[in-house]
Amino acid sequence: MDWKRSLRGRLAARRAPKKSEQELKDEEMELFTKYYMEWKGGGKSDTTSYTNIPRFYYRLPAEDEVLLQKLREESRAVFLQRKSRELLDNEELQNLWFLLDKHQTSPMIGEEAMINYENFLKVGEKAGPKCKQFFTAKIFAKLLHNDPYGRVSIMQFFNYVMRKVWLHQTRIGLSLYDVAGQGYLRESDLENYILELIPTLPQLDGLEKSFYSFYVCTAVRKFFFFLDPLRTDLAVPLEDVRVVWAVASGRVFPFLAAGKIKIQDILACSFLDDLLELRDEELSKESQETNWFSAPSALRVYGQYLNLDKDHNGMLSKEELSRYGTGTLTNIFLDRVFQECLTYDGEMDYKTYLDFVLALENRKEPAALQYIFKLLDIENKGYLNVFSLNYFFRAIQEQMKIHGQEPVSFQDVKDEIFDMVKPKDPYKISLQDLINSSQGDTVTSILIDLNGFWTYENREVLVASDNDNTADVDDT
Repeated sequence: MDWKRSLRGRLAARRAPKKSEQELKDEEMELFTKYYMEWKGGGKSDTTSYTNIPRFYYRLPAEDEVLLQKLREESRAVFLQRKSRELLDNEELQNLWFLLDKHQTSPMIGEEAMINYENFLKVGEKAGPKCKQFFTAKIFAKLLHNDPYGRVSIMQFFNYVMRKVWLHQTRIGLSLYDVAGQGYLRESDLENYILELIPTLPQLDGLEKSFYSFYVCTAVRKFFFFLDPLRTDLAVPLEDVRVVWAVASGRVFPFLAAGKIKIQDILACSFLDDLLELRDEELSKESQETNWFSAPSALRVYGQYLNLDKDHNGMLSKEELSRYGTGTLTNIFLDRVFQECLTYDGEMDYKTYLDFVLALENRKEPAALQYIFKLLDIENKGYLNVFSLNYFFRAIQEQMKIHGQEPVSFQDVKDEIFDMVKPKDPYKISLQDLINSSQGDTVTSILIDLNGFWTYENREVLVASDNDNTADVDDT
């Protein structure tokens, strides 16, 4: 009977010796492993599977491991060559254009040829294996706009392909200068890239070879100023690091300014486009003047530096820098520049001057605002308060007195600044507040430059004058 078996089983269990805690844990683990492997669908359980995890970290060769370094360089070169061969060449691009034109779908939109998805796939089959990656539903949908027949522009698609090929070519070209092979370019790497690029840019044919080093420095500085403004990546050799002393929470510490930027960031920004625009032999004068990388622009910046250097020692003192632009930057602001920026015996070199120029000429940009904000944040608190604003605006008031003008009330200016910025905290202005307000250039100009303050104070008069001039031109 069932009750008899149950009773016998209980009596037998009482007589059996009790298992230790460790034995119970082992039995529990054994059962868990068994049931887990059955649930997973495996055959024989392998409790040592963790030992078969593939290796995912490979350390970089040390400086004295010459053979390993050479092997790594050669393998990277072979890899980049293989990737280069996978790209479409000029003949293949011409063939692709011919196929697209042959399979265009009527009707045209003006003079623009279109293609539907069916013909799009046909071209993909005929174009060859290298083109396969471009003929996907995702790319077609990305280029599809408001065409009533569900077609995409042949020209837009071809430009997309060209852009992708160019990006890959450029990435491979930049990667050849990536000595560490980590996807970054150090300052010296980018300098070598641009130096070897100069002969391929017709717009730079007129540059003297003696000026090449200054041109390269001017060009490279823009990349590093905007793409690594906070110097956040510190994983670089000590010889590639500049040490700048900073203060935070009452403690002095070295801030390591790493000189490297991601290749991806270089490709994503427009600077490389501006630089390679100099391949155009018919580039207009206006375009050259607005292009930082053009010969006229580089010569202008370097010429200004030489004009400011009155004692011809190759460096700028505070007094020499005070003549920059319209000569109306306040002494308080210039003091802060020489306190915070890298100087040599109290004088500024050309590289530091370039950072200064890029900040003042691009005051709407976050990187430039970050540069100026650091100078305005005299207490290193990460925000500007009424004390900070008053500290800088007093210098503006003093300059107004020197020029025989009635100083403007600080309270009025302070209220206007807070109204413009609309900070989250009504008593503090953070860097992010300045950037979000889109008024950062105006606010900084009011605080550091008499001419900038005068322009803001007389903005209504200037607008009215511009309108009158426009009306006069229209009448004629």
